[in-house]
Amino acid sequence: MKELIRTNDPVLISFLEALLKSERIGHFVLDQNMSILDGSLGILPRRLMVNNEDHERAARLLRSAGLGDELELQGDEKP
Repeated sequence: MKELIRTNDPVLISFLEALLKSERIGHFVLDQNMSILDGSLGILPRRLMVNNEDHERAARLLRSAGLGDELELQGDEKP
């Protein structure tokens, strides 16, 4: 699996999960239970992972949804 995005924003993660699910792109959120360690402050980012072969398609989907800036924060290159 490859990291698509890393964020502290649970609303963004939820939106992205719905977006990926609608396009049948397999994904998994890592670190979502880390709030125990950070005292529920939300300081530890969650990572949204997709299958390696779906990464480019998922990145294009985020860009088409107007979330390209979020990808660029991750250092993702535009194709």
